[in-house]
Amino acid sequence: MPGIVGLITKMPRERAAHELSHMVDVLCHEAFYEAGSKIDESLGVYVGWTAPKKSNPDIMPLSNECGDIDLVFSGEEYPEPGVVGELRGRGHSVDTEGRSYLVHIYEEDHSFPRSLNGMFHGLVLNRTLGTATLFNDRFGMHRLYYHESREAFYFASEAKAILAVRTELRRADPRGLGEFVSLGCVLENRTIFQGIQVLPSASTWVFRDGSLKERRTYFEPREWEEQTTLDPHSYYQELRDVLSRKLPRYFAGREQIGIALTGGLDTRILMAWQKHAPETVPCYTFGGMLRECQDVAVARRVANLCQQSHQVITVGGAFLKRFPHYAERTVYLTEGGADVYRSSDLYVSEIAREIAPVKIVGTYGSEIVRHAVMFKPASLHPGLFSPEFHPYTEQAQSTYGQIRRQHPVTFAAFRQSPWYHSGILALEQTQLTVRSPYLDNDFVRTVYRAPLASDLSSDVRLRLISDGNLALGRLRSDRGVGGEPGISSAVAHGFLEFTFKAEYAYDYGMPQWLSKLDHTLAPLRLDRLFLGRHKFSHYRVWYRNALSEYVRQILLDSRTLSRSYIDRRGVEAVVEGHTKGGRNYTAEIHKLLTVELLHRLFLDPTVIVS
Repeated sequence: MPGIVGLITKMPRERAAHELSHMVDVLCHEAFYEAGSKIDESLGVYVGWTAPKKSNPDIMPLSNECGDIDLVFSGEEYPEPGVVGELRGRGHSVDTEGRSYLVHIYEEDHSFPRSLNGMFHGLVLNRTLGTATLFNDRFGMHRLYYHESREAFYFASEAKAILAVRTELRRADPRGLGEFVSLGCVLENRTIFQGIQVLPSASTWVFRDGSLKERRTYFEPREWEEQTTLDPHSYYQELRDVLSRKLPRYFAGREQIGIALTGGLDTRILMAWQKHAPETVPCYTFGGMLRECQDVAVARRVANLCQQSHQVITVGGAFLKRFPHYAERTVYLTEGGADVYRSSDLYVSEIAREIAPVKIVGTYGSEIVRHAVMFKPASLHPGLFSPEFHPYTEQAQSTYGQIRRQHPVTFAAFRQSPWYHSGILALEQTQLTVRSPYLDNDFVRTVYRAPLASDLSSDVRLRLISDGNLALGRLRSDRGVGGEPGISSAVAHGFLEFTFKAEYAYDYGMPQWLSKLDHTLAPLRLDRLFLGRHKFSHYRVWYRNALSEYVRQILLDSRTLSRSYIDRRGVEAVVEGHTKGGRNYTAEIHKLLTVELLHRLFLDPTVIVS
């Protein structure tokens, strides 16, 4: 994904500059990226960056009037209204567009970047103080990887840039791999690679004379945890006021903005409160090839009520034909941060970019407001991995259990979002600028003040929708939530909940005994009865049919079966059982494909990361 990259070192300039150039080249994934670099030999700083062309009018680095401070910034920041005017009033030269104001905030705010709001990371070069300061956002969403060696401190928005110049790091960390296999992500700022870590959230790390001197943290979640709880009425009023006040800045900018509209409540809140002129903000929804799913049906009605265009991006035959490409590309771009089943996210993101380069999402809404948990330990086939690997997956489950005991909003915003969602976000950000108002500083801070769940009589999101747009409040969600009260609404909710759970059971979560029965009844095509009502991807069926050859080609290959943590017979049983139709090992195949591609792209000795 676009971001910064580089090293801070005392090594000779020629060698450091060569490594920087190589690292920048590794991040140039698309023709619409632009790149640049800055070298300050006196500070030992070699920094580069990539960004989508025309995404911002800035010319990096951002500099102050005296020329003694440079700021290299990646990501987005959503300032309070009037910030630019205030800085100008104090004598600073600030552009009306772009992010030049940030370097002046650094000059005036000794707690920088505490006052910033968004998903970002960057590096400040202060030649007067003789320092370089590496920083990121308080949630750690705009990820930065790092590696410390005797020769240099390396940092990059993608780990592969570090692997390209430090080939000895192309080794799997067993604890990180165990967490990824068990949970779908790596916890506590670890990675899958030995010797590569993730910069902790809210970091300001200070370097002098080419080496790291201070590891500072400018924010701790407990500051928000210790706020006074509000009563239900006051909480709703404050939440509504914050949302209505902050939302417009997420729709600002020069580039066309599109909304990834779903049938749920989170994106509908945004449509209810952000008023747009007709046909100015295109909406799109992801759909499948079997039938029109509930997401599409509801989202179209929402878009029509708001007088915005709506189109469906279909995940179907064209995607399946190129699944090997998208699967491998997904693992490469996210370094295993996203499973192969997220390949469709890359496919639809490429198409969405043609609609609008900026994407507004409702992601993190349910997680922050309703404490929705999006990941947990997986129950995989017990014979899949070697006995020596089991302690690492068990340790992952133990670590997860400890993390879950934290404040629910802290878990959602500061743990789940940067650890689990980071790979998905990074994948989308290779194609799009992604914005979510639900990670706004003030919005999250307000949610910490929510009354006890028992004091809330209903989902606060339904009230937000109705207060913002009464017509949208009358619509039921894709699962039948909300809408006009009454018997018909209750029946619709019950039916949609049944079809939602039935589709999950028939597809991803089908138990083994039912899988055998389904195989026996295959001529009746029961899949047409259940699938496609809520989901657009159906990997249980795809792995059995359209993708079976690819599954067998990768997972039954001698390289795969020779991995030290793999049980050969277990893998063969999983592949044969699923592709022949009598068993359901969808989750196991997801994980096996992802980890094997990770090996082939990054870990095998013959791999050249470029």
